[in-house]
Amino acid sequence: MTTDTALSRALSCAGEPPLLPLPGRVEELLTELGSPPRLAAHLRAVHDVAHQLVAWVEKRYPAVLFDRAAVLFGAATHDIGKTVHVSELSGPGAAHEEAGQALLLDRGVRPELARFAATHASWTDPRVGPEDLLVSLADKIWKNKRVPDLEDLVVARLAEATGRAPWEEFLALDEVLTRIGDGAEDRLVFQASFPIHG
Repeated sequence: MTTDTALSRALSCAGEPPLLPLPGRVEELLTELGSPPRLAAHLRAVHDVAHQLVAWVEKRYPAVLFDRAAVLFGAATHDIGKTVHVSELSGPGAAHEEAGQALLLDRGVRPELARFAATHASWTDPRVGPEDLLVSLADKIWKNKRVPDLEDLVVARLAEATGRAPWEEFLALDEVLTRIGDGAEDRLVFQASFPIHG
C-alpha cells in the first residue's frame, strides 16, 4: 500500500465504530503536507472525541460560551507538526508543537486556530481558554488516559460558569469521560491499522 493510498484510506475509512471525517480544509492540509497515514488516523480519532465532548458541553451547559468550531479545528490539527517530526508519532517529543503552529500559520490558518498545535500539551498556562482545555482533554481521553490536573481545571471552569459545586461538575465530567473512554480500544485499533511511514 503506498503512502498516498494509506493516507487516503485513513482520511476516508469509516472505522468501527464509525469516526467522523475531518473538516475538508484539514484533509487538504494533511494531503498537501504528505501526512503520515497514522497521524491522519490519530487526528480523526481525537476530532471524533472532541465532537462528543462539545456535544456534551452544549447539552449540559447551554450558558457556557465557547467556540465550537475552534475546538473541532484544534482537535483535527493539534498534532499536525508531526508531519515534520515524524519520530514523535511513536516516541516522546514536543518539537511538533511549535512546528505545527508555524505550519498552520504559513498556510494561512488564523492564529486563533493555529494556536492549538502549540497549546494542546500546555493546559496549565493561565492564558489557555476553555477551547484549549477541551482540545487537550480530547487528546487524552481518546485513548482513555485520565489526567487529574487537566480534569480539575475543566471542573473548575464548569463550576465557575454554572455556580454549581465542583464535586457535582466532577461527577458529571467523570461520567462522560468514562463513557467516551470506553471506546478507546476501537480508536487505538483504528490508529494502529495505518502505517507511520509509507
